[in-house]
Amino acid sequence: MKLIIAAIKPFKLEEVREALTTIGVRGMMVTEIKGFGSQSGHTEIYRGAEYAVNFVPKVKLEIVVNAAMADQVVETIQTTAKTDKIGDGKIFVLDVAQAVRVRTGETNEDAL
Repeated sequence: MKLIIAAIKPFKLEEVREALTTIGVRGMMVTEIKGFGSQSGHTEIYRGAEYAVNFVPKVKLEIVVNAAMADQVVETIQTTAKTDKIGDGKIFVLDVAQAVRVRTGETNEDAL
């Protein structure tokens, strides 16, 4: 099993969710986050004063899938979340040692 963590632009969330559902992803966790990378924040004007915004809002997706499906999920996120502008996000893939469904006690891929 693989854990796929993706940080994407917030306005792309619904489009990415629909694309993942289409390829068979049955669930994900979503968290609103702030961060910076190459984008390094930006400046905004509020009531006539200029402010540096060092952290950019993003949405973090956490998806656990069987290993055979991981590449397809990564490709789907990448193509759907892409805007060709700086700050499109990052995707990380990690190994998952164990998964348990709390309600039934099912384990590993049966728990997905």
